[in-house]
Amino acid sequence: MEKKYVDGFLLCVPTAKLQEYQALAEQARTVWLEHGALDFRECVGVDLDPQHGCASFAAAAGAQPGESVVFSWITYASRAERDRINAKVMNDSRISGTQCEGVFDAKRMCWGGFSTLVGD
Repeated sequence: MEKKYVDGFLLCVPTAKLQEYQALAEQARTVWLEHGALDFRECVGVDLDPQHGCASFAAAAGAQPGESVVFSWITYASRAERDRINAKVMNDSRISGTQCEGVFDAKRMCWGGFSTLVGD
């Protein structure tokens, strides 16, 4: 059985634009789920002080004063499903790369695709 696949994201959003980002994320969630993603989460950092010698999410994201750290992920049944779904999403008129302009700097966003190691 193929393992689930996850796209993960770490980014900074100006705190003053967090509601605007949330509206974009809610629309994106609708689109990804309609096209077959299993889960779509957007989380904003509230407890980011490093503890027990661990590195900081805020530092990893390159957060500046006045920015909130967002950690998000999309879960798919497999990598092949991710590729199929993302192709549909990118052709969906409700999704546009220009929507993010002015809300956050996409060039500072960290992204990666991950195969599930533990869990279903």
